[in-house]
Amino acid sequence: MQPKGLSLQSVEGSVCLRCLLSLSRRNRVPRVRPFTQSSRPRNVLEASSLFRRDYFSANRSDASIQHTVPSSPLALARSHHETSEGTTIANQLGNGSLHNSPPELPHRLRKRLKDKQQAAANAAELLPPDASSRLSTMSTQLPPSSLRRLLSLYLSLSKPRLSFLIVLTTAAAYSLYPVPALLLPQTTASPSLSTLTLVFLTSGTALCSASANALNMLFEPEHDAKMSRTRNRPLVRGYIGKRGALVFATVMGAVGVGSLYFGVNPTVAFLGGLNIFLYAGVYTPMKRISVLNTWIGAVVGGIPPLMGWAAAAGQSATASGGWEELLFSEASVGGWLLASLLYTWQFPHFNALSWTIRDEYKQAGYRMLAWVNPRMNGRVAFRYAVLSFPICGALWGFGITDQGFLLTSSVVNAWIVREAWRFWRSDGHKGSARALFWAGVWHLPVIMVLAMAHKKGLWEGIWQRLDGRAAEDELWMDEEEAASEPEQHVPRTLPVGPAV
Repeated sequence: MQPKGLSLQSVEGSVCLRCLLSLSRRNRVPRVRPFTQSSRPRNVLEASSLFRRDYFSANRSDASIQHTVPSSPLALARSHHETSEGTTIANQLGNGSLHNSPPELPHRLRKRLKDKQQAAANAAELLPPDASSRLSTMSTQLPPSSLRRLLSLYLSLSKPRLSFLIVLTTAAAYSLYPVPALLLPQTTASPSLSTLTLVFLTSGTALCSASANALNMLFEPEHDAKMSRTRNRPLVRGYIGKRGALVFATVMGAVGVGSLYFGVNPTVAFLGGLNIFLYAGVYTPMKRISVLNTWIGAVVGGIPPLMGWAAAAGQSATASGGWEELLFSEASVGGWLLASLLYTWQFPHFNALSWTIRDEYKQAGYRMLAWVNPRMNGRVAFRYAVLSFPICGALWGFGITDQGFLLTSSVVNAWIVREAWRFWRSDGHKGSARALFWAGVWHLPVIMVLAMAHKKGLWEGIWQRLDGRAAEDELWMDEEEAASEPEQHVPRTLPVGPAV
């Protein structure tokens, strides 16, 4: 036994005997271990866990990483508290799942965050439900037996936003018709175009549109249930029965066509009935057969402005006023140009709409160009958007609008062409589909309002009235008419004098 404080010599240097015994007991692994204790030392487990984490995190530039062996898992979580991975481990420590599941590796975390961002971007590109679905959902908050709820549900069958747009294009075409000189307000005591005819035209067109839209919903409720934009429609949710929808569509169609026949003319009534047949009887079933359904739907959209033009032409017809004179005479060029404008507008607008829900169209069985041929979908949208330039130029060339319409319409047309180009080149991604959809929503109403504001001769008459030249012209015409009238012969009478 060595005295206290005596040191022993070894290969490692001088060491106290008490320290030597203490070190030997500290590093000794017990041969018999309890059943609940792991066979691996705790510090070895922590060191190996840290090695694996530092190995996969070697590409990080975080100065807070400590390259020391922590004494516990809590210290490990605190050392990485400022990083996303450290936050994940801290959450696992909080709920006690650190030893139950391995920590998320950095490359998997980056992939998960990327997928989350992509899902958020796709959700932002989705368009809100249509007006029918929103109106149907709002009606459920009303009392079940109230008249307001019933009217809201039947109004949702008519697709109110679409019907309003159709009525707007019809009224715009009616107002753009060039009035003959004999019917100008300066030469007649009554207005050039009948206001009562306009009332019959707009109301009849709205009723025909409501009938066609109700029949469209009636034929495909089981397919509308598979799409997010249409799954809340009244027939899908069962708020209205099929018999009630059929009665509504029949009554609206009969009253609408009758209003056009008796209040306007038979040609316009025929076009209204034809539109109901094409939309409900041809376009609706063709959606599940061929991608040509989009072209059929574009024809349906081009008929309403032709109806408005024929309604105005019927009031100034010089012959019998038959369909040949109203639709295929020289004066009907403006109506066909407006119909062409509506025809071309629908492709960029609808192609962008269908691209955002292309997977739902595919699941529902609708053959849309957005998923059948996505590249052609963007190319067609851009091609028809470009055609808006020559159509607006032709409206000025044929004397429908003045020269200022070329400038103002070109600005709006350039906007939709730019969005259609982005939609085509980016294949609908990067928010281009949503941007083109909203450009189409605003493009058509703005173009129609600009055309009415730039109607040929409108501003000339306004400036003449402001300058007072109109009154001078009327006075000059009165003098000319007075001069052209034959002088009445007045017999002379001799003065009567006194009798001689």
